[in-house]
Amino acid sequence: MYTEKVMDHFFNPRNVGEIDNASGVGEVGNAKCGDIMRIYLDIENDIIKDVKFKTFGCGAAVATSSMATELIKGKSIDNALQLTNKAVTEALDGLPPVKLHCSVLAEQAVRAALSDYYTKLGVDPEPIVGKIVSDIHEHEHHEEHHGCCGGNCGGCSCEH
Repeated sequence: MYTEKVMDHFFNPRNVGEIDNASGVGEVGNAKCGDIMRIYLDIENDIIKDVKFKTFGCGAAVATSSMATELIKGKSIDNALQLTNKAVTEALDGLPPVKLHCSVLAEQAVRAALSDYYTKLGVDPEPIVGKIVSDIHEHEHHEEHHGCCGGNCGGCSCEH
């Protein structure tokens, strides 16, 4: 069951759209479930002045995208780099175990947009942002929560 906050961010998502000439754009997806998130950042003086998103996916994917943008808007790049999937989940008052991968997507989409920002500046982003995983399904097999299946691997290739 979804929390009231998840439902609110799904039915009334914040910061939907695109930013023309964005400072950074990041896109990640999950090939297993089909969710795709794209985050646009407008950065001035190391502050995220504006952030927008476009998400194709389930209600949890939309809600986590919306919440992630709310958590970083107006914040410094350093603060945005501290964003975790756990923080997104907690801000939404929780997600069902089978939807935890959506919070991982939101975290990685923000990191991908920051990586793009640093690349445009001519700076190697990996030491700052970390390695970006564009297909979260491949990455989540190494994650504790197995967001792709919630640990119930009927039809999933997880080995645990």
